[in-house]
Amino acid sequence: MNAINSNANSAATVSQRDDVLAAVDALRRGGLIGLPTETVYGLGADASNPEAVARIFSAKRRPTNHPLIVHLHRKEQLTQWAHAVPAAAWRLAEAFWPGPLTLVLQRAPGVLDAVTGGLDTVALRVPAHPLALEVLAAFGGGIAAPSANRHKKISPTSARHVRQELGDAVDVVLDGGDCRVGIESTIVDLSTGTMRLLRPGAITTRDLEQTVAEPVDPAISPVIRSPGRMPLHYAPDASVVLASMEDVPAKIAEYTALGVRMGVLSEARASAWPDHIPWLPMGNTASEQAHQLYRRLREADEMGLAALIVVPPSDRGLGYALCDRLCRAAGLGALLA
Repeated sequence: MNAINSNANSAATVSQRDDVLAAVDALRRGGLIGLPTETVYGLGADASNPEAVARIFSAKRRPTNHPLIVHLHRKEQLTQWAHAVPAAAWRLAEAFWPGPLTLVLQRAPGVLDAVTGGLDTVALRVPAHPLALEVLAAFGGGIAAPSANRHKKISPTSARHVRQELGDAVDVVLDGGDCRVGIESTIVDLSTGTMRLLRPGAITTRDLEQTVAEPVDPAISPVIRSPGRMPLHYAPDASVVLASMEDVPAKIAEYTALGVRMGVLSEARASAWPDHIPWLPMGNTASEQAHQLYRRLREADEMGLAALIVVPPSDRGLGYALCDRLCRAAGLGALLA
């Protein structure tokens, strides 16, 4: 390594260390931080401080009866936040933590009602982002961190998105680059003795069933035990309209007749579409599509589009989670509803 690169890397390391210390200091003072994870950026606060947690709800304009996800540094902290942890939870934690999986378990005594939405359960995960883990290790406690955006709006996948959306409401925004996964974590409820999927994500139903060797219960709990269950969620300002590739020309003609500025989000662009209609490429693989989805929805707003016609991907594997997000962005509820 030459001297220039060595100095540059050393400076970057010092700068990042200073950022971590600033973030931890803000948490201990009851402040809010923008926390990068592999899924999306979180709006973090000390999960044991009721005033700090209240700031999350105020900044997001989020209903206070909605539970938050508490982020931990390591799986051994599970018993500090949950009790009667089933063997299936330990198997899933061993297999997928750090990673994009949230476990809903019976809450331990002392966990704040503000964190759980007043429920008898708590949502927990260990993120797989080195900067998040460094903050969690230095802080020592749990960090409540829903996505760092206004309620029902698009989750942020970069530090820039956090600053644009929440501005001065956040004391420290850590820049961990673009999120690797790009959509929120899979959420599994293990609080009732069965394994129930509450929100699909990068960890698929097949992954869960193969790890635990038991089926995922398809029944949906009437109680909202986790984030991401609203019929309208992850939504841009543009109206999201779902359509098949075959129906896109008709949708374009319909909105053109109404004088509506529109664009199309899809894997490929058909030659039949007018050249003046903006095309936002979705990507060719499910992982690319997850990585780009929220960025493309934000681009639609930046372009001033009033409507975005979206051709959903296949609903297999990770595509199932993408279709869930798109259904909610369109205000249609969810595949799991």
